[in-house]
Amino acid sequence: MTAPIAILGAGAWGTALAVKLAPRFGIALWARDPAQAETLRATRRNARYLPDFVLPHAIHVTSQLDEAVRAARCVIVATPASGLKETIAALPDQRVPLLWLCKGFVFEGNDARLPHQSVGERRRGGWGLLSGPSFAQEVAANAPTALTLAGSDIAFAEEWAATLRDDTLRLYASDDVAGVEVGGAVKNVLAIATGICDGLRLGDNARAALITRGLAEMSRLAEVLGGRRETLMGLSGLGDLVLTCTGGLSRNRQAGLLLAAGKSLPQIQQELGHVAEGVYAARAVRQLAAREHIEMPISAAVCRVLYENLSPRQAVGALLQREPTRE
Repeated sequence: MTAPIAILGAGAWGTALAVKLAPRFGIALWARDPAQAETLRATRRNARYLPDFVLPHAIHVTSQLDEAVRAARCVIVATPASGLKETIAALPDQRVPLLWLCKGFVFEGNDARLPHQSVGERRRGGWGLLSGPSFAQEVAANAPTALTLAGSDIAFAEEWAATLRDDTLRLYASDDVAGVEVGGAVKNVLAIATGICDGLRLGDNARAALITRGLAEMSRLAEVLGGRRETLMGLSGLGDLVLTCTGGLSRNRQAGLLLAAGKSLPQIQQELGHVAEGVYAARAVRQLAAREHIEMPISAAVCRVLYENLSPRQAVGALLQREPTRE
């Protein structure tokens, strides 16, 4: 069986989008692990990542990549950022229209890069990404959701935004790929910071200040990496930042809460059971900020808590003791 849209990655987001699109498209959902694919086929549920939803019969589950993409009009890669490059490189047709959903950075050697710099600019076909405030469970449940679809050119973005949107999924086209990618990646780091803030019971004032100053950090990085500052005021910047920092379903916010409770990083990763992209993005953000000579103190503090044994309270104290500057 083949399908016009192939979704590569059967985690929460990939499964949710498959459920969402299945009423209008035939969907091939690729799971890397053959055992997981067999379980999904047999039970019609993704018990680990999205247990409350039945997979419609329009979704064909397979662990064979060639089978998944054979007749696809569009390939949507729903792997974590760490698996993006490998998955795209394995595609038999590098000209098929391509979208990715990950919100993070890709490493080439020790150098952090935005996903489009690593995979998009090397393709012959059109490409882009979907980003914005979107919890997988709510997308699968047909809750109203608005996202940005940024593409290699605005015509590609507009075409696929029009193709994929429906009554509850509203898509806005953009050609600011760098700005959209920075927003999607950095908000995860800032959500960890907000979880720490809430876990330490620092109050609503502190949370509001942290989100606002975090948005300033995000905007600075986007601008030096070729993005437009106004993009960060939209869905893929402010919108996604607010959702991920405050929403109860946010894995990155949950990671911050657990850090504030004194849990170690290995304990947190085991307890969450899902990828919290901000854990990996924190190092990349600090590297890029140093390379571009910009200050991102909140993101740097998160990195030190995660990897340098700085306690959450010490991190907060260091931020509060910084010399005040003009806003």
